Amino acid sequence: MSTTCAMPNNIVRTREQVFQINLSKTHHESVIALAGNPNTGKSTIFNALTGLNQHTGNWPGKTVKRMEGKFRFHDRHYRLIDLPGTYSLLSTSTDEEIARNFVLFGKPDVTVVVVDSTCLERNLNLVLQIAQITNNVILCCNLIDEAKRKSISVDQKSLEQDLGIPVVLTSARSGDGLDELKQKIEALAMGQIRPQPFAVSYPHALKEPVETMTSSLRELFPTLPNPAWVAMRLLDGDEKIKEALASPELLPSLLNNDSNLTSENRIVPSNPSVNKIFNMADQLSQSVRPVMHDLFVESLFEDAQRITRRAVVKKNGVRIWDNSLDRFLTSRVFGIPAMLILLSVVFFLTIEGANIPSQILADWLFQIEDLLDQAFNYLNAPWWLTGFIVHGVYRGLAWVISVMLPPMAIFFPIFTFLEDFGYLPRVAFNLDRLFKWSGAHGKQALAMGMGFGCNAAGVIATRIIDSPRERLIAIITNNFVPCNGRWPTLIMLASLFVAAAFPSALSSVAAASTIVFITLFGVLITLLVSKFLSTRTSLRGESSFFQIELPPYRRPQFFRIFYTSLIDRTLLVLWRAIVMAAPAGGLCWLLANIYIGQYSLFAHAANFLQPLGQAIGLDGVILLAYIIAIPANEIIVPTIIMGYMAAGQMTELDSDFELKQLFVQNGWSVMTAVSLMLFSLLHYPCSTTTMTIWKETRSVKWTVVSNLLPLSIAFAVCFIVAQTWPLLF
Repeated sequence: MSTTCAMPNNIVRTREQVFQINLSKTHHESVIALAGNPNTGKSTIFNALTGLNQHTGNWPGKTVKRMEGKFRFHDRHYRLIDLPGTYSLLSTSTDEEIARNFVLFGKPDVTVVVVDSTCLERNLNLVLQIAQITNNVILCCNLIDEAKRKSISVDQKSLEQDLGIPVVLTSARSGDGLDELKQKIEALAMGQIRPQPFAVSYPHALKEPVETMTSSLRELFPTLPNPAWVAMRLLDGDEKIKEALASPELLPSLLNNDSNLTSENRIVPSNPSVNKIFNMADQLSQSVRPVMHDLFVESLFEDAQRITRRAVVKKNGVRIWDNSLDRFLTSRVFGIPAMLILLSVVFFLTIEGANIPSQILADWLFQIEDLLDQAFNYLNAPWWLTGFIVHGVYRGLAWVISVMLPPMAIFFPIFTFLEDFGYLPRVAFNLDRLFKWSGAHGKQALAMGMGFGCNAAGVIATRIIDSPRERLIAIITNNFVPCNGRWPTLIMLASLFVAAAFPSALSSVAAASTIVFITLFGVLITLLVSKFLSTRTSLRGESSFFQIELPPYRRPQFFRIFYTSLIDRTLLVLWRAIVMAAPAGGLCWLLANIYIGQYSLFAHAANFLQPLGQAIGLDGVILLAYIIAIPANEIIVPTIIMGYMAAGQMTELDSDFELKQLFVQNGWSVMTAVSLMLFSLLHYPCSTTTMTIWKETRSVKWTVVSNLLPLSIAFAVCFIVAQTWPLLF
């Protein structure tokens, strides 16, 4: 892929000290690396081994999530490092770079490689690569229960004989084989097993250059583990490996992790010696570099195929239902329509299911507000203090919680269920062609899907995109899918002005259909803006190759769904919204209760914005409500009601009929509702998402662009609607 773009420093990978990780350990502790392809159940094994004794952070200098946990077996403690899931160690993506450098330079006591027993041949590619880096490898053939269901049998002894490393068959979900895995980890860490990993058959054209480079590396770096692998990477022109070997401040920690080595006996080669190695690699690779990567990969797959044929037996004539399901869900004809129907069902369940819980929660929270009001009056607190804290800050928080929590508690579990079942990768597969057309990356579909729950979560999810250019495009455009905070406004408008035109029996269906249409419009804007950014701006370039492995359909783990959706997503997002919403509620009360002349500050500001609002089919009150609600979109409707009623605090009405009457009395029409739905869809991200964008890019420029670009599009689209609507209707 050729690009001509300017990147922020943190998006373009600079020389970050990704290898520096605290590996200090006691005499009774071992460090275990957990590696493997995505969708092999690696995280399930990590959770099963460590239980609750784990913590999350980021790799040093990276935004990639790092999981670390501990477990005890017999009298020994083990630190388990869950490496990012990766298909290979040969490219330069962030995930692969972290996994490779940790195994190569971090020198873990044991590296457990988790593979999917149902597609062993494809997964063995990574196993063979890791076995070239370290001898202390254990092959964990997971999902053995699914292999049996598909009439696939795996010969454990044959694999151990051919690979020369310990092999364990596991089913992490049920816990089968985990005790044996612990036993082999212990035996390997204690030196009771001495593996002799299978040596990859280097093509004839590579043998002599690799052997020459290996000999020189052994002489120059006596403590370098498995220099043959480093030789291959140098011959292939791997800049990151060159950088590691040439960095005098990194070499001591990379090559000499042993605690018994002192600064005096650490070997740090001089730069001239290192440069000599680099020159040698350049000379030896001149004739083979154009084809050496392909030759090496071809030899890897040939070895993997040969080993798999001996160890795996598949019975013929067995009909597998998930193959039939895949042919339907990923077909060019039915894939996207099926996705849209499923999306409609999810929205329908979220809309219908959240109504009653939201009302119950709101009633309970506003009862607490009455009690707080009585308590402040009992203490003879000044009216302004009671108003600011109780009717401003607290009421704003109560509104955010009552509006956000029920829909998220429904949407996120459904989303996590589809993720656990294995459907979301099929969504990315179906949409890949559209994103490729727009110059973006197919994985952007997954980040976009996460944005339906929360745009901040969607921005974080863009970490799965390796290309810095494409990741930045995904970050900028993630706001064009409606997040949970915008659902209440969209649902209210769809129900009052669209569904009202249909019979009551069809009103919910009409509302859900309207939401789907708005969502599809957001997806269209995402594609068009991505196309513009990738062809007309400094982010221009071709879309990179998208490799995705469709995982097998699996029975969802309901405890994991509960934890991931409610604890790790719903409550985390809700807490961020609460923190950001508190000042918005206080500001709203101040604007409504501080007067200049006969009018409040709120009224003065709304009158000032009135001409601009009318030009785009809205009014000044609506625009001011969106400005106040930058921290939390959930308070937009209560703020609009407050402005129309000239009330001193955010308020609500008892029925949808009264709400619609209030809107109509203040000049609303169907055009107003349509313009507001479009503005709500396209406008700038909330403050939580903006802060997340800045943290992910560390660029003021791209953070500003991520806010001004959607706002400009929102004004342009609403202006076109407002000016053409009278001509069409």
